[in-house]
Amino acid sequence: MELRDVSVLLLYPPNQNFPGTVCKPNGSLAYPNLGGALREHGVHVRVFDACVGDGPDNLDEIFAKPSPLPSGLLRTGVDDARILEVAAEHDIVGITSIFTDQESMVLHCARLIKAAYPEKILVSGGVNARSRLPQFFNAGFDVVCLSEAEQTIIDIVEVVRRSKRPSFADLHGVAFPEDGQIRIKPTRSRDVVQDLDLLPMPAWDLLPNQRYWTLARPHSGMFEPGAELRYATMMTSLGCPFHCAYCHIANEEEGSLSGPIGSFRVKSDERVLAEIETLKGLGVTEVFIEDDSLLGQKKRGLRLLQKIQGAGVTICDLNGINIIHLLKRWKPDHEVLEALSLAGFTQINMPFETGNLRIMRKYASNKLNVEKADLRGLIIAMKEYGFQLYGNYMMGYPDETMEEIQNTIDLAREHVSYGLDAANFFIVVPMPGSPLFDMAIANGHLSPDFDPDKMNIYNATMTNTLVPWKVLEETRARAWEEVNSTQWKTAKKAWAATSA
Repeated sequence: MELRDVSVLLLYPPNQNFPGTVCKPNGSLAYPNLGGALREHGVHVRVFDACVGDGPDNLDEIFAKPSPLPSGLLRTGVDDARILEVAAEHDIVGITSIFTDQESMVLHCARLIKAAYPEKILVSGGVNARSRLPQFFNAGFDVVCLSEAEQTIIDIVEVVRRSKRPSFADLHGVAFPEDGQIRIKPTRSRDVVQDLDLLPMPAWDLLPNQRYWTLARPHSGMFEPGAELRYATMMTSLGCPFHCAYCHIANEEEGSLSGPIGSFRVKSDERVLAEIETLKGLGVTEVFIEDDSLLGQKKRGLRLLQKIQGAGVTICDLNGINIIHLLKRWKPDHEVLEALSLAGFTQINMPFETGNLRIMRKYASNKLNVEKADLRGLIIAMKEYGFQLYGNYMMGYPDETMEEIQNTIDLAREHVSYGLDAANFFIVVPMPGSPLFDMAIANGHLSPDFDPDKMNIYNATMTNTLVPWKVLEETRARAWEEVNSTQWKTAKKAWAATSA
């Protein structure tokens, strides 16, 4: 049988955001990872970020003139005609869907491309896609990857190479529509890569890096307005040793659709250093670590940090280093703090999460005893090492009382008084794929036909909670205003204004 050549487009859709908030390109690691796997297999692959464009697309104009959407949100990115122009050149179009609040743009692109080019194969993946299969297939997707997809995307390519009317029935770790039904082929445990060094090197060069650097809008951190930030993201591990109710990792276990990808797995020190060298070769000077738990294996983490010393890059932590890993017998672990400092870390997100031991035990894996931990000493010590520290605090669990919410706000206020640079307050979101989502649906806190546009950390999406949704939103906004310093609020608002 003669096999046809197949070309793959990995498409980041335009971004949508609320007026007054900063639009930040997705730029997730999904596409560098998939792009590296496809290129290693000899497949022509292109990444197109429709939020920032490339080539002839005017970056300044794209971000200066976002388009209002019927939802009241703003769309930032190239127009539909440009998306179709790019898609026309490829046989397979992949669109990742990790963030539920961006789902509408993913489905819009799918409908757009399928209507214009019904013969093209549309592929999706990510926790939101596998949790929302009916919506994705109704929008025109042909197949959804249910797990880590470096091998799955190659399997899909091979199926498409053999037939213009491909069937995915022989694959594992996918879902697809068949005869009006959704057919699911769960991921086999043996297909989950345990030795992460076996994964192809991510193809960061496929990303529109120069455009990202010009915008200087990473997912987290605080930087001087107007400064070019030559950054990239990487992960030194996958999965997490904790299984918090609000995180999809808690459901990514043996027997799930995704298989046990939530299990904690690490790259070797040599692989991490090789990835840093690859990024430096592209001109990257700031490396943002996206690990869910960088110090999930503390001895390995310390060893890795020591080897990173002198790598010649500035390192920031995006997802947050679990507080318990910064402590030893509930006191600051100076060996870890010194290692982070010497490795080049400058900004660290601190997921304090809650000021209530009951909430921590019920929803957050009981991973920190806020009554025993010397958090004052930890913050003071970290400031002495020169870190910029941003605390993250959550509120709005279904059974959380107003008193408990106030405890968390008071804790954040104390932390700022100890030297924390800023406190971020988030409303708990029952994201599809998480145990909290299942709980919210089962207990009537969330309608099955919820609006994905509202699934973000500033909206109270659950109903029938002890503290009403409107009070939650008002309390979150007030806490940010009251707890943070005037200097920080002014700087944050100025940065948002220059990014608008």
